[in-house]
Amino acid sequence: MNNLSTVLAFTIRNKVRSRAFIITTIILALIVSIGVNVPYLITLFQSDKATNIGMLADESNVGEQLKVYYEAAEKKEINLIVYPNEGGAEANEIMLKKQISVGEIEGYLIASDEISFGFPVITYHSEDTMDFSTINKLQNGLQQVKLGMVVQDLGLSSDQLAKLSSPVQIEKVQISTTGGVGDGKSEEQIAAASVMVYVLIILLFMSVMISGQLIATEITAEKSSRVMEILITSVSPLTQMFGKIIGMFLVALSQIVLLGAAIAINLSLPHNKDALIELDINLSDIDPMLFTYAILFFLTGYFLYATMFAAVGSIVSRTEDLGQAILPITMLTMIGYLIAIFGIQDPNSMLVQVTSFVPFFAPFIMFLRIGTTDPAMWEVILTFAILFLTILGIGWLASKIYRAGVLMYGKRPSLKELVRAMRAYKA
Repeated sequence: MNNLSTVLAFTIRNKVRSRAFIITTIILALIVSIGVNVPYLITLFQSDKATNIGMLADESNVGEQLKVYYEAAEKKEINLIVYPNEGGAEANEIMLKKQISVGEIEGYLIASDEISFGFPVITYHSEDTMDFSTINKLQNGLQQVKLGMVVQDLGLSSDQLAKLSSPVQIEKVQISTTGGVGDGKSEEQIAAASVMVYVLIILLFMSVMISGQLIATEITAEKSSRVMEILITSVSPLTQMFGKIIGMFLVALSQIVLLGAAIAINLSLPHNKDALIELDINLSDIDPMLFTYAILFFLTGYFLYATMFAAVGSIVSRTEDLGQAILPITMLTMIGYLIAIFGIQDPNSMLVQVTSFVPFFAPFIMFLRIGTTDPAMWEVILTFAILFLTILGIGWLASKIYRAGVLMYGKRPSLKELVRAMRAYKA
């Protein structure tokens, strides 16, 4: 036990004091701070000035009505300038292009003589091929103009028009088929839980990738520098392995706490507080059990992958070969992460349900299902049982690989050589 605490203290002290850890933590904190404030930073560089759009006057009077619509809007996003017809298509095109070149307008609309469903076909001309925001604003305005023209033809009153154009109110409630009447999640609870699921999936992925590779790199570096030969004379290989795994977990946890503090500080800024209020996200809406599941899946996911990284690191003698050796583990992590991220859109899909029982993906995907849907309790219990058994099995196998691999130098051993060396030791 004393040896384990010594390895733990050495690993933590060595990593926390290293320049790489300090610089990485500072950079990650800066990235997180910038990321949290990106929406606010974008608004600082956005101009409140409305986009100038030109349009030719036409017989249907669409341009004048569209201009009235935008000027009556609460927030003026489009400034429509109606130009008189120059008498010909070529002359009109030359005049409008000239207005773009001198910066008078960003683009222009032309109403053709072709009629589609009682409304002229409108063409938008602009140098910017990716200005979808402006196109959507123009489309919404034209839709309202068309609606007004149809209402006028039908002779409807302003009250009838208001009723016709008002949106239908619909609220979403996620029901629980395994609970009693009234169980389920409201729209606010779904939003809060989804944010938490998204954040934990990213944190677990980052922790596994960063700390796992650090574990493997440190073990390989100790082998390549022959430090390992000195270490095993005072500390057993198994104590070294679990000491490094637990030590790196505590280091990763401290880094997450620091990043969490950076996020909390940035979210407490006035402009971010207002944004959260507008999004109507409240952490109190999250089921307390979800926090418990978050901790359990984070721990199981970390130790599952950490033991695998440690085992692989022990059989590699050169750091140059480490990247190729840990590639299969990295791919497993990436697959679980990507399925979870894209599965948020459809958490009840067959792929998500099946992979939630695969131990290498379960920490990501079963937590996704718990946070966004309502899996049966037997499914959750079965997933944890599979995870714990897999961790025990991989831990046992990793301990044998580690004990045999730390003293195997030269080229990476073949599977046959590794098995022979493992049989020579008792884990």
